[in-house]
Amino acid sequence: MLHGREAEQAQIDRLLDQARAGRSGALVLRGEPGIGKTALLDYAAAQGITAVRSAGIESEAELPFAGLHLLIKPGMALVDGLPAPQRDALRGAFGLAHHDPADRMLIGLAVLSLLAEEEGPLLCLIDDAHWLDRATAETLLFVARRLDAEGVVIIFATRTGDQDFPAPGLPELVLTGLPQDSAAALVDSHAPELSPALRYRLLAEAGGNPLALQELPAVLAAEATGSGHTSGPNPLPLTQRLQVAFHGQVTRLPAATRTLLLVAAAAGTDDLTTVLRAADALGARLPDLQPAADAGLVHSDGQAMRFRHPLLRSAVYQGAALTQRLTAHAALAAALTDPENADLRAWHLASAATGPDETTAAALEDTADRARRRSGYSGAVAAYERAAGLSTDAAARVRRLVSAAETAGEAGLLDRASRLADRAATQTTDPLLCARLDLVRATAEFGAGKPLSAHRLLLAGADLVRTDDPARAARILMQAVHTAWYLGAPELAEVAEHINALSLPESEPMAPIARYTVAGIDGRFTIDLRETAAASRRNGADSPRDLVQMCGIGMVVGQDEQAAELAKTLIAECRDQGRIALLPTLLFFRAETELFLGRPREGRIAATEGLRIAQDIGQRHWISQMSSYLAYLAAIEGREQDCRELVDRALAEELGGATAPGAPWTLAALGVLDLGQGKVDSALSRLELLTVEPSRHHVIGLRALPDLIEAAVRLGSPERAGDALQRLQTWAEVSQQEWVAALVQRCMALVAPEAKAEKHFQAAIERGGRPFEQARTQLLFGEWLRRNRRKTEARNQLQPALETFDRLDATPWAERARTELAALGVGTATRPTTGVLARLTPQELQIVRLAAQGMSNRDIAAQLFLSPRTIGHHLYKAYPKLGVLSRTELTTLPLDTA
Repeated sequence: MLHGREAEQAQIDRLLDQARAGRSGALVLRGEPGIGKTALLDYAAAQGITAVRSAGIESEAELPFAGLHLLIKPGMALVDGLPAPQRDALRGAFGLAHHDPADRMLIGLAVLSLLAEEEGPLLCLIDDAHWLDRATAETLLFVARRLDAEGVVIIFATRTGDQDFPAPGLPELVLTGLPQDSAAALVDSHAPELSPALRYRLLAEAGGNPLALQELPAVLAAEATGSGHTSGPNPLPLTQRLQVAFHGQVTRLPAATRTLLLVAAAAGTDDLTTVLRAADALGARLPDLQPAADAGLVHSDGQAMRFRHPLLRSAVYQGAALTQRLTAHAALAAALTDPENADLRAWHLASAATGPDETTAAALEDTADRARRRSGYSGAVAAYERAAGLSTDAAARVRRLVSAAETAGEAGLLDRASRLADRAATQTTDPLLCARLDLVRATAEFGAGKPLSAHRLLLAGADLVRTDDPARAARILMQAVHTAWYLGAPELAEVAEHINALSLPESEPMAPIARYTVAGIDGRFTIDLRETAAASRRNGADSPRDLVQMCGIGMVVGQDEQAAELAKTLIAECRDQGRIALLPTLLFFRAETELFLGRPREGRIAATEGLRIAQDIGQRHWISQMSSYLAYLAAIEGREQDCRELVDRALAEELGGATAPGAPWTLAALGVLDLGQGKVDSALSRLELLTVEPSRHHVIGLRALPDLIEAAVRLGSPERAGDALQRLQTWAEVSQQEWVAALVQRCMALVAPEAKAEKHFQAAIERGGRPFEQARTQLLFGEWLRRNRRKTEARNQLQPALETFDRLDATPWAERARTELAALGVGTATRPTTGVLARLTPQELQIVRLAAQGMSNRDIAAQLFLSPRTIGHHLYKAYPKLGVLSRTELTTLPLDTA
């Protein structure tokens, strides 16, 4: 029976009821040791739903996927039925197969698929989550965030304090002490013999902590007996007090029993066989366990042994002398002779070491290498760093530190990566190692919002290897292009100079990419993106990693169709290869190109998926970019509140505030929002900020020039459009794109004398352009014609413009067109009924389209990194909206209409 936890039990009951109805959910229970987290997990497990359990174990915190293996071990027979990339990733993570390191989130998707295979609802209980190895923690958090319609519930229990378990985005329940009446009831049921004075003191000192209420009565009674009176409050923190109480119980046990308990505490495993094998070398045998069992300190079924509470394990270990702990670890290392225990053995050897030991260092380095191959990056960092500390060979020490720094960067531990790189840099002058360290530090600096220092480090690193390894230098410089993008044109020009100075052979995959990048920076737009990508692939480029930034350069030079095509291809490759971390970048490029090509609905689908993935894997850069892009779409559609909320999200302090990556797009979004609402003064002020660095050279900085010019003219200040018009004309000349030339003609019509405006409007119409921009040209021309009393001609421009605006949901511009038509006496036609696609969410439309192609739910799930059950759920919701009964009818619908 749980005392005083009715509200917490009710919250768990609601989660389980949702699971029975096919909906998924997650919950994080937080609280101090002994507050009752495990008791609530036990309550959940007793509610009749199939449950699987795992727990973090302090001694296994550096063993990759140790906690995950324990959780999904019952379902391992289903692994072979997973899509091949997921199957290989999971088997590789557990060391069951040899594969290249998989994207860590792909392992999470494999786990999600496995959990969704359970017939009926499934409950996953994770105790002591603060001690989970980082690889397991990241995987399970990813799964928890992507739960939807699988009928799966995940409940984490974790301590508050220094060893916290960060779980942003998941609902949390913080456990506090029991109410006074519940605490009193627990004491009375557990220790009815307490005197009133001791009972009062216990209730005061325990603070409602259930474990303290059960464990401290004996301590208080002993204190009172020993002193003849009750003393004042104990000054120790409650957790420490409980450990002291547990240690007092342990010290009363026989010496051999204490030895056996120490070995078990050092082992951190429930496997009794291993514990007994190690304890035997120290003179302790199985019978010596009985006194501890009789005292209720441990439970054993002959195969496993469990401490009554994790604090008891800590009390046993911390209460032993250092020499005893070292001896226990040495005995465990000697007992773990099987190859599958090599990693655990290496850590016990390290824990037993009293000074440098090259043999142990080499064993730990091997452990780190294995962890890295299994995508267990955090565990690998710890092993590399400890191996460096135990090294006797100077060269090996530096090598291990460099590996630790690089792996920390791969794990996203940027502060730790930077510190390790700084340590290693003081111990080597080798150019290649120094270049690798500069790259690590640059990544950390950029992640900390310091693009300038990151930029300098990248240039320095590239210079170190430009002669001996120009291909490596080229890849470093491509990253410098990215950092320069957030600094300004001078920094971009500097990178171009460094790239030009490289001696790259024509057969090198980076050679075509380098040429294309420099051409884009220099404004020479004669190189074809398709040909560049094809040449790089023929030379053996790592696609999509090497080609990803070409999408962005392609949009700078106006090759939107080619950039869209390349982004689409690279996204498909990422899905097939399971390279989830690259997807937000590519989906952002895809979203931009779709918008520019006049398909904003397709852009929303890409951006929505990209934002969801970026949030799931913590890519703050792309959370900002996607949010700002979606704000721009909201501005075009006139959804002011949505636009402003998305702008606030893009500029959130944790994403960089006013200097966040999405800042340029937010300026464009708010500028377009104001322009659509007729607030031309504020629109112009915002858009002018895009004409100065670091926004000036950005993709959106160029694309917003026509908006700025229109705002300046409508405000009656055409002189403020002069530089923008000149830049637009230059862009048209060098890009050789007809749609850019059409924009130039439209803008010239706005600033030209009245007698010459019509000529420019006609030229703009004849050159054509993207749907939204073409419709805006028609709107402006129609307004000009109406002012000049040419009603029929005005109507001929305004009506097709209105149709386009309605189709694109560009409400502010549609209303302007309706107003103009009403002034012509045509009537104020209401907006037509939305089409079939507008009834679906972006995710539903994405799923429905794939289903219409004949793909199964499992195949769609693999493509979109969701579970098959979630796919089925979304199809079930989409069918009524579309007026169909099954997927076979989907082929009759116009699902590809943008």
